[in-house]
Amino acid sequence: RWTGERVGRGSLRGSSGKAATSPAENYHLARRRTLQVVVSALLTECGFESAEKAAVETLTEMMQSYITEIGRCAKAYCEHTARSVPTLADTVVTLIEMGFNADTLPVYAKRSQRMVITAPPVTNAPVTPKALSAGQKRTHPAYIPSHFPEFPDPHTYIKTPTFREPVSDYQVVREKAASQKRDVERALTRFMAKTGETQSLFKDDITAFPLIAAQPSSIPYLSALLPSELELQTLEETDSSEQDDQTDSENDDPGGDKENSMLPPSGVPSAKASEENVIDNPYLRPVKKPKVRRKK
Repeated sequence: RWTGERVGRGSLRGSSGKAATSPAENYHLARRRTLQVVVSALLTECGFESAEKAAVETLTEMMQSYITEIGRCAKAYCEHTARSVPTLADTVVTLIEMGFNADTLPVYAKRSQRMVITAPPVTNAPVTPKALSAGQKRTHPAYIPSHFPEFPDPHTYIKTPTFREPVSDYQVVREKAASQKRDVERALTRFMAKTGETQSLFKDDITAFPLIAAQPSSIPYLSALLPSELELQTLEETDSSEQDDQTDSENDDPGGDKENSMLPPSGVPSAKASEENVIDNPYLRPVKKPKVRRKK
């Protein structure tokens, strides 16, 4: 007294020993269980009281392959006529192509000894995640039939600019600037440690904590006496402005009295007087105020 339902349950226990993990595996496993129940019901209608597990699995695989082939051929006929959804005509042509007599289907569906199987639980098909999503998907206009293929994803023909707005938050900007400064200092320190001489705090391991070696100078106060680049640039600008003023004054005085006053009584400039006026120390020189150039 082993009915087809019990055969299906026994085969389900054997096939579902390994639990499915992903939604796609759960979806296909539920469909496989439904096919096993159908095969068990058909065996019971044919008069079988029991069946081996291997036989039920073989019949289930054959039924699944047969249904898959019907769907594949129907889809091929559908796409051959520029449609996306198969119709009843596509299915009938597929059955005829596979050698099945379609006229016997109504009689087989109205048989008296057929078993009614409860509907399988509703399982949602696995959703395929979309790679990109941009814009809204377009629908068919009124002059395009609904059975035509849908428009592709919008990201395939819509221009999607990829840029980010600049960060204007004060705290974020300061943190980024401090981080960049720290990285630059660290990179320069490592570069100087690799290219120059280094000293170590530990005598046993020289490479443990290298420090940049200090290079003593013979004249340590020389750097304090020499002017910096900014001071030299300021002096050059001041000298150039004085020369321009002197040129302007010479142009204004055509008599040349100023040139005569600059010369000694003998008429020849003395080198000794010019050397005495030059001071080597920049901090002992007289203060020179920058002059504003007059607009011509």
